[in-house]
Amino acid sequence: MARPTARVLALLEILQAGGGFTVADLAGRLGVDERTVRRYAGHLADLGIPVEARRGRYGGYRLAPGYKLPPLMLTDEEAVAVMLGLVAATRAGLVTTEGAAAESATAKIRRVLPAVLARRIDSLLDTVDFTAPARKPTPPGIEVLLVLAEAARHQQPVSITYTSWHGRSGERQLDPYGLVFHAGRWYVTGHDHHRGDVRTFRLDRIGTARPVQGRFDIPAGFDPTTQVLAGLAAVPYAHDISVVLHTSLGQARRRIPPSVGTLTEVPDGVRLTTRAERLDGAAQLLAGLGWPFTIDRPDELRDEVRALAARLRTAADAGR
Repeated sequence: MARPTARVLALLEILQAGGGFTVADLAGRLGVDERTVRRYAGHLADLGIPVEARRGRYGGYRLAPGYKLPPLMLTDEEAVAVMLGLVAATRAGLVTTEGAAAESATAKIRRVLPAVLARRIDSLLDTVDFTAPARKPTPPGIEVLLVLAEAARHQQPVSITYTSWHGRSGERQLDPYGLVFHAGRWYVTGHDHHRGDVRTFRLDRIGTARPVQGRFDIPAGFDPTTQVLAGLAAVPYAHDISVVLHTSLGQARRRIPPSVGTLTEVPDGVRLTTRAERLDGAAQLLAGLGWPFTIDRPDELRDEVRALAARLRTAADAGR
């Protein structure tokens, strides 16, 4: 809880447990000095929460006896939307702290819902199932995420410490054009001053991020999502693939996302260039598209397509 608002709410959570707390005790729990604790208590009082102060050397704070936060005023539809949103965020890997933040938020909301509504939502969460598999998140540091988000919004450069996939660390200056969440990972893309080019960085590999002086302009028409997906599609793999799909560019774009590969219109169709670790997966992709195609490279892909066709014929003939 690095942000002041979060600590003010944390103070309220502590005081709601009941009893009195010394300023020193509260300062230790919140990780701030005693003067800051007094300021946070003043914030709560300004919000109409009855925080009572005890004077003297061992003075402290407590909530007025009998005070309880009112039930959270959500309609059934709103409560279901919030709770399912938290569950979905956890399963998608969107949360930034291995699910701890979503779980604690769910518990807090559950405690203040009206009892009947809380029981109904518990029944929903206990019985619901999902067809999409849960993703294991690779969470970034929350401070890194927030610094980059503010810098991208205000178009302010940042200095980051970054560890590459082969373990080398260094400091870079980046103009962050935007943040993208894809397949359980957070990415930032923008102009890397060291390379003099647009690059994409995984947030879980960024150790620190801090704003620096200056301002930048985002190129007209720049799309962070397209940039990230195109970059991921260009990552080196074992096999470099080029196939001409005998269909239109519009149809190809509707079926093949940018993360799979690059589509280029050619006289006899659409060229798909991509990379793959395994050619059997590429053969299955081509078969699943349902269009005629011509393989440019590699020759080994033709063998995989023939092998897949043989397996399909065998399966179709079985049981005749």
